[in-house]
Order: sequence, then structure tokens, then C-alpha cells
Amino acid sequence: MIVGAHVSISGGIANAIQNALELNCETFQVFTKNQNQWREKIFSGEEIATFKKNLAGSAFRNKPLAAHDSYLINLCANETAKLEQSQKAFFAEIERCALLGIDYLIFHPGAHTGKGETWGVQQIAESLNRVMENLNGSPVTLLIETTAGQGSNLGYTFEQVKAIIDAVIERRRIGVCVDTCHIFAAGYDLRSAVEYERTIQKFDEIIGLTNIKAFHLNDSKKDLGSRVDRHERIGRGFLGESVFERLMNDARFEYVPGYLEIPGDEQAFQEDIALLKGLRSN
Repeated sequence: MIVGAHVSISGGIANAIQNALELNCETFQVFTKNQNQWREKIFSGEEIATFKKNLAGSAFRNKPLAAHDSYLINLCANETAKLEQSQKAFFAEIERCALLGIDYLIFHPGAHTGKGETWGVQQIAESLNRVMENLNGSPVTLLIETTAGQGSNLGYTFEQVKAIIDAVIERRRIGVCVDTCHIFAAGYDLRSAVEYERTIQKFDEIIGLTNIKAFHLNDSKKDLGSRVDRHERIGRGFLGESVFERLMNDARFEYVPGYLEIPGDEQAFQEDIALLKGLRSN
């Protein structure tokens, strides 16, 4: 597995490259705008050119890069105005990724906020189809992030993720980002070798392993099936280090990027990236 992290773009998108290098990343993930504001970021031609130039001269030039969409976006919002705002913002997220040459846009499917899971899954797929109608050959792949199922968030079962994918017209544009903390909190055990393999096989049977394009590598502050989304540093939560050792050495995920989203400062990220690399067999 290729090990990376979510890195800051403070001071400009081009700074993400140096920030990732300082953490000893092999790839990286970013927000392309403030994740807690609706206001859109418009990159200048100079910003885009600088990012691409720096990227081309870096160790990341042939590695899969990802962006995460805004936390405000809800592709199954139950109010028309909020739904349209979310769809518009999601389309803009994809456009920014395309301009920067970022391969993947990772997104939380959405929260049905009381309208029901079946309704929510269908609405998410309809939102994706509506957005995709206007992409005009965009090379960006959209990755559904598995969720913990906190509140009314959807995407916490493999069946829900499959239902969304199956209802998307342009299947080639869609994939999955598996968050280790989230699936554990949702009830999928990974801790023993037997449970790890059982969960991986279940994903394969329901969705298919070829749809996994990325991982979010996070331990969990909460126990199995808690439905609570709380990330922890690698080996310091309920999952434990052995889970990540299996992932690092699972040939089925060779060359798949894994992005850290752990709590802590730059040193914490450096230490956990070094830990993950050290878990890989030579």
C-alpha cells in the first residue's frame, strides 16, 4: 500500500506538496477549499500552473492524489434549496480537482435527516447522476467513503454503498474509499486475522475489491459497532496495530493509496507514517 496523509494547503494549494514531503508521504490528500464554508475557491491560472509544475518535479508526479469534499455537502438533503446548493458545490469540487490534475474526489454519501435510508440512497444516486451529466469527460474518479453510520449518515453498510453504485449511470466514474475507523464503528470487525479476511471477503462479495481505489487509515477511539466516528492514531485505538500490518501487506491492495486522517500535529503524522511503512514486509 502507498502511504500518505491529509495535508494542509494553508498559504496556497502548491504548499501541499512541500507539506507532504515534510511528512515523508508517498502520496497525499487535500481539501481544495475551506471544508466548513460554502464559499467556493477559484484558483488563478498562476496557482494552478505552480501546483502542476511543483507536482511534476516531485516524487508524487505518478502517484494517485485525492481531495476530500466539503463537510457541508449533503447529496440527499431533504430541502430543495440545500440539495441544489450541495449539487452545485459538489460539481465545483470536481472541477477544481480536474484543473489541478487530482485523481480522486472522496465524498461522504450524505445524511437523510429523517427521510429514511432507502429514500436517501436513491437521492444520493440521483444527485450523482445529475452532476455527472455535466462533467464533459472529466478524468476525476468519485470515491464513496464508507461511513460510521453516525446520526442519519448513509454508506455505513456495504449494501448501501453497492446500492448507490448500482444506481449510478456512469459506473466508470465511481469507486470506493474504505475508512478503517468507519467500517469498524459500523460493525465490521478487522481485529483478528479471521475477522479481517471475513470482512474483506464480504466487501468483495457485495461490492467487489476492484472498486476499492483508496483507504483512509485511522484507528478508532470507539469500539466495534459504536456507530460513532472518532479517529485515533495508528495502534492506539480499538483496532490496534495488527490490523494495519495486515493492510500494509495485503497483496490485493498493492499500490492502493492509504491516507492518514489521524488527530495530532505534524510530529504525530510523521510518526504514524513511519510506523505504517515499518509494518510493510521487505
